Amino acid sequence: MIGHHFTRFDPRQQGKTKFEQLLDVFMQLLTYTNGDVSEALNWMNQLDKEYELTNGEYGMGDFIEELKEKGYIQENQVSGEIKITSKTEQGIRKRSLEEIFGKLKKTKQGDHHTFKPGSGDEINPETRPFQFGDTLEQIDFTTSIRNAQINHGIDSFSMQEDDLAIRETDFKSQTSTVLMIDISHSMILYGEDRITPAKKVAMALSELITTKYPKDTLDIVVFGNDAWPVEIKDLPYLQVGPYHTNTVAGLEMAMDILRRRKNPNKQIFMITDGKPTCLKIGKRYYKNSFGLDRRITNRCLNLAAQCKKLKVPITTFMIATDPYLQRFVQEFTETNSGKAFFASLDRLGAFIFRDFENGKRKTVY
Repeated sequence: MIGHHFTRFDPRQQGKTKFEQLLDVFMQLLTYTNGDVSEALNWMNQLDKEYELTNGEYGMGDFIEELKEKGYIQENQVSGEIKITSKTEQGIRKRSLEEIFGKLKKTKQGDHHTFKPGSGDEINPETRPFQFGDTLEQIDFTTSIRNAQINHGIDSFSMQEDDLAIRETDFKSQTSTVLMIDISHSMILYGEDRITPAKKVAMALSELITTKYPKDTLDIVVFGNDAWPVEIKDLPYLQVGPYHTNTVAGLEMAMDILRRRKNPNKQIFMITDGKPTCLKIGKRYYKNSFGLDRRITNRCLNLAAQCKKLKVPITTFMIATDPYLQRFVQEFTETNSGKAFFASLDRLGAFIFRDFENGKRKTVY
């Protein structure tokens, strides 16, 4: 029987090849499978079976071969293991940036405005009279010549000090950021995946900083029973472990990192879903998952106060709604004079982006 076959219209897929359409799905799955190519491809086959992602002209085998040809995956000839490449890792970060922060335009220089005059690379549209100490490069000759013509006439042209106009550039600051991510077991408890949104935010923030603010620094610290730094390229593989929440270890490592940074503007972003439940005393782990332990929380508050003295604000993104946890976060925030957002998982990226972007409009002294 001859007729018409209707399919759901998706404007995002217009102009994309079949490979590009499948690549979008593949990149998303890699985030959920912690970079496991085999598991992601198994999910691709299941989705293809149910939703007909491929057709008679282009099958899943063609997609896999094209992934290899274009350098998205590579196969170990000895063990047969398939892994993603650095090209894919960057692709995941770019897609996270577009998904969470929107399609931002890249710029050659991406520094944070302070709205204070000084040496910089963005010209201020306003001018002022010449003052002793101004350099030759700051003189706006067009405005200065016009002033001289107005003040002395065209016939006997001369330029004096009072005619000179200075066009300043806005000073731009650099910012050092440490992003702390909770990878304790509670990040996947109760049937809710909290680690994947946190990873996406970290990947998007890292891509934003490296492309739009290349002079800034971003360090990522994960914390469970202990804390350790991870590289940006390792973010897709980040997994939750059978850990308690040692917030103190994460804060101590973040502070150590920022002490080594020369930038005057420093900040800590912390993504967590639960209370601090662990403390390392010597070689022993002190743990208490039942309620808030005063011994643990007091150490957290002490570190918050230390960060305040060092002019390091802490912004906490809390993805839990328990009232007693929110009260602790509020006390922690007041001690540091920082900020706290009680964010749902789907709004986590928007909160962090807005706070990070707002930070570029001020200088922390």
